[in-house]
Amino acid sequence: MTSGIVTDVRSRHEGASFGSDVFLISDGVMPARVQEVAEVTTTRVEPECYVPPRPGSIARRATGAERAEALYFDQMDRRLPVGVGRDGETVYVDLDFIDGTRGAHISISGISGVATKTSFALFLLHALFNGGVLRNAHNAKALIFSVKGEDLLFLDKPNARLSGESGDDLRHAYAELGLAASPFQSVGFFAPPIPGDNNARPHVAGRTEGVEAFWWTITEFCDGGLLPYVFADVEDERQQYTLVVHQVTSKLRRETTPAGSDGAALIDGQHCRTYSDLVDLICDRVTDPGTMPDWAGPAITAGTANAFVRRLRSSQRALSDLIRGDIPHRPGRQVTTENRQVTVVDLHNLMDRAQRFVTGVVLARETERKEASGPGSLLFTMLDELNKYAPRAGASPIKDVLLDIAERGRSLGIILIGAQQTASEVERRIISNSAIKVVGRLDSAEASRPEYGFLPSGQRSRATIAKPGTMFVSQPAIPVPLAVEFPFPAWATRLSEVQPTTTVQTGGAPTVDHAFPVRVPTPDDAPF
Repeated sequence: MTSGIVTDVRSRHEGASFGSDVFLISDGVMPARVQEVAEVTTTRVEPECYVPPRPGSIARRATGAERAEALYFDQMDRRLPVGVGRDGETVYVDLDFIDGTRGAHISISGISGVATKTSFALFLLHALFNGGVLRNAHNAKALIFSVKGEDLLFLDKPNARLSGESGDDLRHAYAELGLAASPFQSVGFFAPPIPGDNNARPHVAGRTEGVEAFWWTITEFCDGGLLPYVFADVEDERQQYTLVVHQVTSKLRRETTPAGSDGAALIDGQHCRTYSDLVDLICDRVTDPGTMPDWAGPAITAGTANAFVRRLRSSQRALSDLIRGDIPHRPGRQVTTENRQVTVVDLHNLMDRAQRFVTGVVLARETERKEASGPGSLLFTMLDELNKYAPRAGASPIKDVLLDIAERGRSLGIILIGAQQTASEVERRIISNSAIKVVGRLDSAEASRPEYGFLPSGQRSRATIAKPGTMFVSQPAIPVPLAVEFPFPAWATRLSEVQPTTTVQTGGAPTVDHAFPVRVPTPDDAPF
C-alpha cells in the first residue's frame, strides 16, 4: 500500500484549446470534462517496494488505522497532540524527538503577530505537562522569557472565552486532543524592579499580585563572574577590549568580600553599594597607570582600556536597577525554576542591553544547575526573538550558552523552544539541531531561503498566506510536514481576557470576540 499527503491540486477542462473556451463550456456549447489532478507526496510504502502505483489505480482517503499508518502514528509509542489536520483529526508528534530520547529542541518561525509562534509554543508546553504522555511530567520545568508586553503574566488565569458563548466549543476542541481546557497550574512570575524605587517593587502594571522583583547584588555580580554578560553585543568578541573584560572579571572574584547583609561589597579596599560605585571603581583601576597592569593586563594599551571604560560606563543606565547592594536581602528575588513548574521572566520593560544581560545570566545559571543535578527532570527553555540572541554572524556570551544548549542540552535534560521571525538569521547549528521545526505565516522572501528546504514548494506558497493558528509541523518520523490548527489558548493572553471572577483587577468587564472561530487566535491586536 502506498500512502501520501496531497500537496497540490490542479483543475482544468479537458478539450479546451483557449482560455475563453470556459465560457462556451459553461453555456453548454462546447463539450468538455473537468479534470482535477492532485499531487501526492509519498509518506509511506508498505511493503517497502518503491514501485509507483499503476495508472488508473483507485485512490481513497485514509481514515482510522490507515491514516495512522500513513502518518507513522502507529509507530509512535508516545504521541503528543499538536492540533488537528485539514481532515479534522488529531495530529501528533513523536515525543522521543522532543524529550531527548532520539532528538530534542523545537524551532518555530514566522512573522510577528500573525504567525502565533508564542501561542503555539505555550500550547506545546500545556500538552507536555497535561497530556499524560511525558514521563515524570510533574518534575518537568519550563523557563519562559517574555519580551513582548505583559501578555505572559496571566498564564495561570482562565481565559474569559471559557465562560462566554464559545466556552463549550473551546472545551470540546481541547477534549478532542485529549487535553483539559485549563490554564497553567503552577506558575511563578519575575519582573525587574521599578527604576529608582528604593523598595524594589516589580515593574508591572496589569498584575498586582504574585510577581517577584529580581536583581543581583554587587557581591553576586563579582563572585559569579557576571561582567562578560554586560558586554553581550555580538560584535564584542571581535574587539581587543574583551581581554580586559576577562582580566577584570578574574580580579573582581579575587578581591571581593561581602560588606553587610544587603549585598554590598568591599573591593580593593573600597565600599561599593551601587552599580555606579562598582563602575567607578573598575574604571579608576583600569585607567590608573599604577593599577592598570594588575587590573587590565600587562600588555593592554591605554586605547584598549579606554574602549573598555566607554562601554562599561554606557551600561549604567540599563543595569543600575538590576545590580545593586542597597536593598536588604529579600527571599524569592533570585530567578529560579525550582519552586514552580513554569517560570516566567518578564523583560519587556528593560532596555535591550539589560534584556541580553538577564537572559544570558539566567540561562547560564540554569545550565550549570542542570549539569550539576543531572538529566533526571527536563527543563524546557522558551526564548522568543532568537535571531537577536543567537544571530548567524558574530559571537557573544549569550550565543555561546544557546549553542551549548543546542548541542549538549539533550544530554543535560535542557530542551530549547526557540521562536524567531527569520530562521535565516539565526545561528545554523541551533536550527539544524532542532528535531522539530514549525512554521507559521512567512514572508514571501523569507520563505525562499534554504532554511525552509524541508517544506515542499506548495507548502512554502501556502505558508505565505497562512492564517493565524495554522502551523506547518516537520518531524523526523514523517517525511512531509503536516498542516495543523491548534485551539485558542485556554489561559488569558492579555489583561482583557482574564475572567472577571479571578483575583486580577481588570477595571472593567473583559471584551471577547465570540464571533471569531475557536481554533484560530484573533489577528487583530494579536499579542504574539
